[in-house]
Amino acid sequence: MKKGLLIILSGPSGVGKGTVRRYFENDERLNLAYSTSMTTREPRNGEIDGKDYFFTSRQDFENAIKNGELLEYAEFVGNYYGTPLKEVEKLRNEGKNVILEIEVQGATQVQEKCPDALSIFIIPPSMEELEKRIRGRKTEAEEIVQQRLAKAAQEMKMIPQYKYIVCNDDPKLAAELITTIILRHIELEENK
Repeated sequence: MKKGLLIILSGPSGVGKGTVRRYFENDERLNLAYSTSMTTREPRNGEIDGKDYFFTSRQDFENAIKNGELLEYAEFVGNYYGTPLKEVEKLRNEGKNVILEIEVQGATQVQEKCPDALSIFIIPPSMEELEKRIRGRKTEAEEIVQQRLAKAAQEMKMIPQYKYIVCNDDPKLAAELITTIILRHIELEENK
């Protein structure tokens, strides 16, 4: 059995990574497995532990870092976010194409460790639209909104390190483009 692809889906906070992913994640042709990230932040309304994130304590997360149990991790606005390595490897060895929905800092770490990863950066139609989306969540204080916007401006400078750039002006269209990209890479791997 061939090892599955490692797919990085990245972009600034608020760009709609999760919204776009939900349009294609159940497409059987893609044989996807979603890698659930670990975080120390509190769950948002409706989020489920073990599905949306593995919600954990700061101490447990720092132990995972020390023990080399994370493929990547980042700290943002006082919380850690990371990808458990064991789960990713297990899924890939089962032939699943593993999708990582991660921030730019984490994507950089993954690209260094796994240069064969398929990297896709989702951009907003404009920074104004991104601000509207972040504010539309109504889940964070103004200070956090400003931090997210400043970070997004920095992250947009990282676009050249990605293989593909997809604009999320229309989530369904963005998902169709990403589906086409993944299918093409599946085909390339099968023909190796």
